[in-house]
Amino acid sequence: MASDNEELRQAVKVYKALGEPTRLKIALLLIEEKNMCCSDIGGKLESVAGSTLSHHLKQLTDSGLLNLRKDGTFIYYSVNREVAQKYAPYLLE
Repeated sequence: MASDNEELRQAVKVYKALGEPTRLKIALLLIEEKNMCCSDIGGKLESVAGSTLSHHLKQLTDSGLLNLRKDGTFIYYSVNREVAQKYAPYLLE
């Protein structure tokens, strides 16, 4: 029962994160172009301010949908394919 509640909580976080159009665009972008840093993502989504982009990336990471990898001063983001397959398989189509 506890694992069911945890899965339900994660599903809500993922759906809530993807319910915002910019975050959905970020997830779709990262499906196609893996391991992008914040500045690269911002360059592809021209109309998003840096602080707003950081907020969106944090929401997606906190939901479990994105993985991050630090390399020096850069943070690279990629889609967690297991979570995407489980909660949002349409992202992988």
